[in-house]
Amino acid sequence: MLSRRRAWTVAIVATLTMTVSYIDRSSLAVLGDSVSKALGINNTEFGWLASAFSIAYMFSTPLAGWWIDHVGARRGLVRSVLVWTAIAASHALVPGFGVMFAMRIALGFAEGPSFPGAAQTIQRILPAEDQARGFGILFTGSSIGGMLVPPLASWLFNIGGWRFAFLGTALAGLVWVPAWILVTRHPEVRARLDAHRLASAEVARRSVRERLSAYVDRNMIRAWLPVLAAAPIAGFGLTWAAKFLARTFDVKQGDVGHYLWLSPLLFDLGAITFGDLASRRRARGNTTPPRLLFVVAMVLATTILGLRFVGGPWETVLVIGVAMMGSGAIYTLLTADLLSRVPPDAVSFAGGTVAAAQSLILIIANPLIGASVDATGSYDVAATVLAVWTVPGCIAWILMKPRPTPT
Repeated sequence: MLSRRRAWTVAIVATLTMTVSYIDRSSLAVLGDSVSKALGINNTEFGWLASAFSIAYMFSTPLAGWWIDHVGARRGLVRSVLVWTAIAASHALVPGFGVMFAMRIALGFAEGPSFPGAAQTIQRILPAEDQARGFGILFTGSSIGGMLVPPLASWLFNIGGWRFAFLGTALAGLVWVPAWILVTRHPEVRARLDAHRLASAEVARRSVRERLSAYVDRNMIRAWLPVLAAAPIAGFGLTWAAKFLARTFDVKQGDVGHYLWLSPLLFDLGAITFGDLASRRRARGNTTPPRLLFVVAMVLATTILGLRFVGGPWETVLVIGVAMMGSGAIYTLLTADLLSRVPPDAVSFAGGTVAAAQSLILIIANPLIGASVDATGSYDVAATVLAVWTVPGCIAWILMKPRPTPT
């Protein structure tokens, strides 16, 4: 019998997979102003660098989810973290835009298994009444990475410059690997995480195309819509906040870490709070979609519009943080609802498609944000569009009726 304490320990270390992932993918955003100046990259090109990761991540996450469903998260996550750590460290060697673009593509492909593997772990290791709470914790992993990387990258930058900072932040993966091996060595943990792995010849032979045909249904499409709506909010906070502070308030590269921890912290607060509330509903036997919670989350996300009116760095990170709180809540609610409604052997694949939907919209949004800033000299237009864009997809999720939970 697996104790609740041991199950939550595994879930928390799985959450730290996302922390490592976001430290490696977000270092460029924090160092963006210095990297842009050193390599002669304008805002539009920087937007394409952000999209390069998302392009690769969009294609890799469903494939990685299919692979994780085969090999299991216990094995798959270790292999993946080691590969993407090496790629992240290689960012320190880039000579210009073209090579950096290629490295972002490579990093996006390598990090594909991160969310599917962590989501599969939460689904298999925690009881049903704890899973929404577990997904709330899972999404804090990304924002913990978002909180850690600004002060860490800024500190490393002050020591040795941006190339040294890329090397230093890449070491996070080498800390995570032994921790994961340690917490997953218990026989009951291994049994749960390896459950359904190659459970039958039919599952083993099932192709991505067959899984798409079998599992891309109303529930999955319903989940994609608010992801497409909310992802640009979180993406703006992680990708553009440092450049916003530098452009609008002349905050220096070495000082951005003083401010950028707040927004990811508020993202965490949204994910944890709404995940806990959804778990409490589930514990009372309520399996209907948490629509009222979703409305509140949507309203919080639209506060990104307040960027038009900020008067200083702290006001900026507070406004971005409240909006990210809403996006964190949206991610948690839709993910917990979706993964409770798909077959057990398709959890990683379904999670991968959610991550792919997020990447798709970021591929489009980041270059447009960059082009808007280059054209207008401010972020006002981008903030307005982001606020308006959030609403329709969230409303669609609220109004659509999900298919029944599989038995």
